[in-house]
Amino acid sequence: MALARFGRQVKRQHGVCVKMTAVAILGLCFIFVWSMFSSPSNSVTVQRESFDDIAEPVASSTIVSKSKGKDIEKHDANDNKKKVESSLKKKDEKKVNGSLPLPAHEHKSGKNNEKHVSKRKKDKDKSKLSNEVSKENQENQEQEESQGEEAEKENEDEEEVVVDDKEEGLDGESEEKGEMEGDADVDESVDQETQEMVENENEGKKRQIKGPVFDPKAHYSWKQCSTRSKHNYIPCIDVESGFTRLHGYRHRERTCPKAPPMCLVPLPHDGYDSPVHWPESKLKVLYKNVAHPKLAAYMKNHNWLIKSGEYLMFPQNQSEFKGGVVHYLESIEEMVPDIEWGKNIRVVLDVGCSDSSFVASLLDKDVLTLSLGLKDDLVDLAQVSLERGFATFVSPFARRSLPFPSGVFDAIHCGRCTIPWHAHEGKLLLEINRILRPGGYFILSTKHDSIEEENAMNTLTSSICWNILAHKTDDVSEVGVKIYQKPESNDIYVLRRRINPPLCKENENPDASWYIPMKTCLHTVPSAIEQHGTEWPEEWPKRLETYPDWLNNKEKAIDDTKHWKDIVDKSYLTGLGIVWSTIRNVMDMKATYGGFAAALLQQKIWVMNVVPVHAPDTLPFIFERGLVGIYHDWCEPFGTYPRSYDLLHADHFFSRLKNRCKHPVSIVVEMDRILRPGGWVVVRDKVEILDPLEAILRSLRWEIRMTYSQNKEGIICAQKTIWRP
Repeated sequence: MALARFGRQVKRQHGVCVKMTAVAILGLCFIFVWSMFSSPSNSVTVQRESFDDIAEPVASSTIVSKSKGKDIEKHDANDNKKKVESSLKKKDEKKVNGSLPLPAHEHKSGKNNEKHVSKRKKDKDKSKLSNEVSKENQENQEQEESQGEEAEKENEDEEEVVVDDKEEGLDGESEEKGEMEGDADVDESVDQETQEMVENENEGKKRQIKGPVFDPKAHYSWKQCSTRSKHNYIPCIDVESGFTRLHGYRHRERTCPKAPPMCLVPLPHDGYDSPVHWPESKLKVLYKNVAHPKLAAYMKNHNWLIKSGEYLMFPQNQSEFKGGVVHYLESIEEMVPDIEWGKNIRVVLDVGCSDSSFVASLLDKDVLTLSLGLKDDLVDLAQVSLERGFATFVSPFARRSLPFPSGVFDAIHCGRCTIPWHAHEGKLLLEINRILRPGGYFILSTKHDSIEEENAMNTLTSSICWNILAHKTDDVSEVGVKIYQKPESNDIYVLRRRINPPLCKENENPDASWYIPMKTCLHTVPSAIEQHGTEWPEEWPKRLETYPDWLNNKEKAIDDTKHWKDIVDKSYLTGLGIVWSTIRNVMDMKATYGGFAAALLQQKIWVMNVVPVHAPDTLPFIFERGLVGIYHDWCEPFGTYPRSYDLLHADHFFSRLKNRCKHPVSIVVEMDRILRPGGWVVVRDKVEILDPLEAILRSLRWEIRMTYSQNKEGIICAQKTIWRP
C-alpha cells in the first residue's frame, strides 16, 4: 500500500522533488555507513593519532539565532566546508622545520578530530548531492569556496592564528580533577561565549558576532581559596582528591581543575611584606614570604641558606657544592675549554632547582639560567629562587614533554642529580635531548654513582650518540662531574649498531610539547637552512640583535624590536609611575618576538616570554636571541607559585583570546594569584575590553594608577594591594 501510494505521488507534479529526496537520503545512508567503517588513514587527522591520551576539549560556544532553521542549516554547511578547507591548509603549513610564524601545537585528539572531520565530510557530501540538481547552484558553491580561500590568505598576514572555536584548554586527566572550593559568586547577565547570527546586507551572507570578552554588567564577590596548600596554592599541581589526601597533595602530572579557580589565594599566616629589592635579594629574602613547614628541617642539613632574624640568608662562600659554586663552575670550564660562560653559553636550564646559588653565580657571568622546580620539591626551593629574583618555573617531569621547543638550550645542568635517567626506556633523557641545542652540553654531577646505574647511563648515552667530553671527580667538591655533548649532525646516527631508541618519524613535530607525551624515539638533528638549530647562535650579546636565516618575516621581528624600544623608553619607563628599581621578575603574557624583553634588558630584570599555544610559534627565535620563554594555554592556570612576579604585561592579550576560554575572568584571577602584593599590571588593548577589565580590577581592590585611551584603544596601569577579604 505504501509503495503504491509513493508511486502515485511520483506521477504527480512534484514527483521529481520526491525522487531527488529519495536519492539524497539513500546517498547519505551510504556515506554514513562508509564513514563508520572506513580507515582513517586518508584523513587529515592521521598525524594527530599520538594525542589520543589527551582529554577531549569541550565546545566553548553556543550559537543563538533569530533566523529560520533553513538559514542556520545553510550557514552551518558553509561554515563546516570552510573549516575543512582551513584544516587542509593548516596541514600543508604544519610546522616541521621550525619556520615562523606557525601555530605552536595542535590540541585535539585524533578521535575527536576524526569525528568532526567525518561530520563535516557528510555535510559537504550532502551539499554536493543537492547541488547536482542545478548547475547554477554548483557554480555558486565554487564561488563561495574561492572567497573562503581568499579570506584565509588575508588572515595569514595577521599576527595571531585563529583556532577553531571548539578548541579549549585541555583539562588533562579528568578522572583526577575536582571542583575547587571558595569560588567567586559571579552574576553574569550575558554569556561571553554567546554568538548571534546576523545578516550582512552588503554581501548577503551570514557572519558570526561574538559576545564581549568580559560582561560589562557582571558583578563579582570574591572569596578566599580553601585548599590544603593554602597560600602556596598551584591549581594544576596541588591536586586534592580522595586518594591524594592520603598520599600528599602534589600530583605526578599537571592536572587542572575542571572549572578554573575563581577564588583568591590568601597571604601567608605570618603576614607578607614587600620583597627585598634586587640586587640585595641575591643575598637575603624575607623568611616569612617563603616560609614552608619543611624548609626549617631542610636548612639544618644545608648550609647554603641560613635563617638570621627575619631574613633567609645566602652566604656567598657556601653552596650545595663543597668548595663553593664559583670553584665548581671554574672546574667545568677547565674540563671543557669550549664552554665559555656568557659568550657561547647564554641560555641554560637547571633541572631540579636545588641550589639557586648556582643560578646566581652564572648570572654574574651573563648567563641566563631558567630553573625547573620539580613538582615533588616539597621544600618549595623554586619559590625561594623566585623570591631571590631568578627565572624559575614549576612543572612535573614524568610523562609529558616540557613546554619548550626543540633545540633551544645551550646547556642543561643537573647538580647532585638523583633522577633515574635510564628508567622507562630513557625517555627523560630523550626529552633532555629534544630541547638541547645540537652541539649543546649536558652537565651531570652526582655524589655517589652505583655501578649498575653508571653502566645503564653509559649504555643510554651511547645509544643516542652523546659524546663524553669529560669525566672527573673533583677533589674539593667531592662530586663526580660528567659533561656530554649532543651530536651536531645526523651522520653519526647511521653508524649505530643498535637502532634503539629508533629515530622519530619525519612527520612528528619536535617542537610540539603542550600536553604531548614524552617520546621514546630520537629526534633527528635539523639540517635544512630553513630549520632552527642548524647553526650555533652568535656570541652574547651580539645574538640579541641577530636575525637568523631560518626566521620568516625578519622585517616584522626588526619592527617589533624597534616598536617596543620606543614604547619602553618614551612611555613605560617614565610615564606609567612604576618604580622600576623595585621590579625584577616580569612576565610578558603574549610575547611575539621578544622585543619587549629586549627593550627592558638594561633595567637589570628578567622576562618570562609566554607564547600562547594558539599563537604563531615564535618561541624558538626568542631563545635564539638569548632570552627565555615558555608555551602556555591561558585557559589554564600558570605553573608557578603565588606571588611570583613583580609586573605582568599584556599587549592586546585579551582581544586575541578569540573567545577560546569559557571564563576569561579566571585569567584575571590567575593574574592576581601570580602577582606579588604591590606588583603592577600593564594592559594595552581595545577600550571595549579595558572598561569592564578596570571594573574587575577595582572589585579585587587593585589601585588604578593610570588609564589612557585614543582611537578606540588604550592602556591600564594598575597596582595590586595587599588587601585580602
